[in-house]
Amino acid sequence: MENKLNKTKETLAQRLDLPRDVVMNIPRITITGDNEITIENHKGVILFEEKEIKVNSNVGLITVYGYGFEILFMGGTTLTLSGKFKSVVYEGNE
Repeated sequence: MENKLNKTKETLAQRLDLPRDVVMNIPRITITGDNEITIENHKGVILFEEKEIKVNSNVGLITVYGYGFEILFMGGTTLTLSGKFKSVVYEGNE
């Protein structure tokens, strides 16, 4: 049932030329260089450590590796991080 609803939302987004991330409530990740990341449509920070950050989303965990992390902005469903980023790993729900 949920799969059919998601397909309907995706088709609607395509036909009406709407952004998929808004209609489907999936995360939008914007990376600026190697020192700033904005994650929209997240479900909360799961882990915040010296070299690793885990953020929950509707479609799985998003893990950011690096160092010198700092939260620049956190409001609503938007999170902006600074630091030196080495990699971003998407661990989708299976």
